[in-house]
Amino acid sequence: MIARIAVAAAVYAIDKPYSYSVPEGMDVRPGMRVRIPFGAGNRRTEGVVLTLEQGDEAGLKAIDMPLDEEPVLSGAMLHLAGFLRERYFCTLYDAVRAILPAGLWFSETGTVRLSGPLPEDWETQTRRKPEAQRVIRILQDLGGAAREQQLREMLPDPSLPEYIRYLTGKKLVAVDYSLKRRVNDRMDLFVRLEVTAAEAADHCARRGRAAPLQKAVLELLSAMGSACAKDVCYFTGASMSTLRRLEKLGLVSFFSCEVMRRPSIAAAADAPTELSGEQRQAYEGLCAQMDLEKPGVALLHGVTGSGKTAVYLELIARCLARGRQAVFLVPEIALTPQLLGTVAARFGRGVAVLHSSLPIAERYDEWKRVRSGEARLVVGTRSAVFAPVSELGLIIVDEEHEHTYKSENTPYYHAREVAVYRGSAAGALVVLGSATPSIESMYRARTGVFSLYTLSHRYSGAALPEVLVVDMKKEIRAGNGGAVSHPLLDRMLDAHAKGQKTILFLNRRGTNRMAVCVECGYVPQCPRCSVHLTFHAANRRRMCHYCGYSEPATDRCPECGGRMKYMGYGTQWVEEEIRRKAPELGCMRMDADSVSAANPHEKILSDFEKGDASVLIGTQMVTKGLNFEDVTLVGVLDADASLYVNHFRASETAFSMMTQVIGRSGRFRDQGTAVIQTMTPENPVVQLAARQDYDAFYETELELRRLRQCPPFRDLITVTVAGQEESRVLEGIRSLRTAFEDALRTEAYRGLDVRLLGPAGAPVPRVNNTWRYRITLCARNSRPLRTLVAHYLRQFSKDKRSKGVFAFADVNAYD
Repeated sequence: MIARIAVAAAVYAIDKPYSYSVPEGMDVRPGMRVRIPFGAGNRRTEGVVLTLEQGDEAGLKAIDMPLDEEPVLSGAMLHLAGFLRERYFCTLYDAVRAILPAGLWFSETGTVRLSGPLPEDWETQTRRKPEAQRVIRILQDLGGAAREQQLREMLPDPSLPEYIRYLTGKKLVAVDYSLKRRVNDRMDLFVRLEVTAAEAADHCARRGRAAPLQKAVLELLSAMGSACAKDVCYFTGASMSTLRRLEKLGLVSFFSCEVMRRPSIAAAADAPTELSGEQRQAYEGLCAQMDLEKPGVALLHGVTGSGKTAVYLELIARCLARGRQAVFLVPEIALTPQLLGTVAARFGRGVAVLHSSLPIAERYDEWKRVRSGEARLVVGTRSAVFAPVSELGLIIVDEEHEHTYKSENTPYYHAREVAVYRGSAAGALVVLGSATPSIESMYRARTGVFSLYTLSHRYSGAALPEVLVVDMKKEIRAGNGGAVSHPLLDRMLDAHAKGQKTILFLNRRGTNRMAVCVECGYVPQCPRCSVHLTFHAANRRRMCHYCGYSEPATDRCPECGGRMKYMGYGTQWVEEEIRRKAPELGCMRMDADSVSAANPHEKILSDFEKGDASVLIGTQMVTKGLNFEDVTLVGVLDADASLYVNHFRASETAFSMMTQVIGRSGRFRDQGTAVIQTMTPENPVVQLAARQDYDAFYETELELRRLRQCPPFRDLITVTVAGQEESRVLEGIRSLRTAFEDALRTEAYRGLDVRLLGPAGAPVPRVNNTWRYRITLCARNSRPLRTLVAHYLRQFSKDKRSKGVFAFADVNAYD
């Protein structure tokens, strides 16, 4: 039997299914992981079995051992891995790693040992590598063997792996590798009553008062039958010796049982909502579409506060009632606390949660609950799109326009595209929902590719917020150089006096954007990235938000000794300014600096809801999904921050953020108000956001996209070359540009109609000492184009001139 295997050690240039023979009697099935030898040195690595077939096994290496007792990937998920590989320019194993939870992976431990008695001339053999001789002597001192980690601690040399390979080649040492699962199943000890309740009562009567703890245990087990041994001891006061005594008497027995580690979900009050006329119409249309053999994709466009979530919940209930499973995606972890409370109240223990902030063990157990079918509804962020549901009937992508659905690591997938693929493959309905749909999704809806449902009014007839645009140039001329304008502060104080709350949005954390010397103009920059350092007053340090570098903040210029002036403002500055100007308001902040394990999103939002503060200041975490009854005022502190960015999505992002955060205001009884602060109040995007006129924005933005030939009319495939030497990176990106130009002149690719743009630096050319330059292919995203890009990525990796640099591709990148 021959197994076709995706190998973990195969880099993109040589990635393909490799053939291995299956030893007689070994249980290997598609979707199982195996341990295999790979390469000229037969280094042991992991692989995933893709297919099994009959054939000639002569000359094939054999599988060492299976790593799973059962397949961890179904046939559908193996096809999904193939889709990710072909569409997002990654290896098969990269795709598998994205699909499976981290708790399933193994950590590899290497033990270096002397191969046997050392030959007398071993020092002569290794005289050219004195550091390799040190490795031999360390092994001798440690009894002939040591873990690789132990060697690294005793010989902190980055070339240690090279010395070990050198000694292995000389057959002086050997390396043994062992694999250990990152997370094991949790098995708890349970105790079970082995006699009838009457016999247990008879035993208690005969023992009388001599054994009160035994009596308590037997009474508890008579009522429950079996229970966790720890719980029995806790509730009865007995010890394990009491339970062991009952076991010897034949009254109870012990057994092990797996216990799932689950995140705690506080169920909200279950208040059934009656759908409005618009909601009912959308729901019935979506139900009819879900009943089709090929349901396809639907876009639910509803203004903020229109009740899209209520429609989602009714659709999920309909899907589950039909015996199928559902996946509910949200863009931010911050959205899950309120949403989970509502979902848990409606669907109980049938809900599984999957997102990156969960401990690895909990994520692994939630994944198992989904795979077994115990959990019928999955709620989570981007990676939840890979949940192992076997009877998929519905996928909901809430706030589908959000950039957080795009992965920032290999594979560079977009959860919306993966959801559409999975829905098509499984015959499931995919619902994309948003108050500000992406231009691409709305274009497909209006051209008939997706079906379109609209909720044009807020639930219960609540009015959209009144919006005031404040010209910050006038504020500066009036002597107010702060972050909060006078009109906004007055409305915040007025809301507080009425017992109402305010949300302030600023998509920049820290205290000040940058520092500058007033004498010589020196600006502190990150030594590892091409960005200015941001000042954080909380710890008096200047920090890089890309690589984490920080340094103490000084008041004097290190170049000339002049005074340093701090410019711009972030969320910390706003918090300090409000505490200084209006201490009675009370402030809370929710950004990457304030959110931690000890102070998670859930706690911040819960404290704000309970009234610990009347003002919540935050980055994009506060722009969507929050639903507070007493929030009647929203402030957009710097509308220009995301508007004037060198990216084709800049206007869409700015419009969406402003519209979404404005929609947090006045969602219930009281009329809401919003204030947009900007230096350019005449900007059309600001004006359209103030009017919350998505249709007009869509028409305007679509024409600009058409002129620029950006999505949805064409796709932008960005090929990036990165490395630590800028000259090598520039040489590599130029060679790729030349290769694509030559290929596009050939007859095979002349019909692709590709515009080549660049080379140019990435928006931030250097991050963490890595330079990044790119070219962009502007064309329809077709299989021939992807084949062309994949071919030259592989060629580039194989080229000896590319040593020290690497290339990768991304489709419609967000940076």
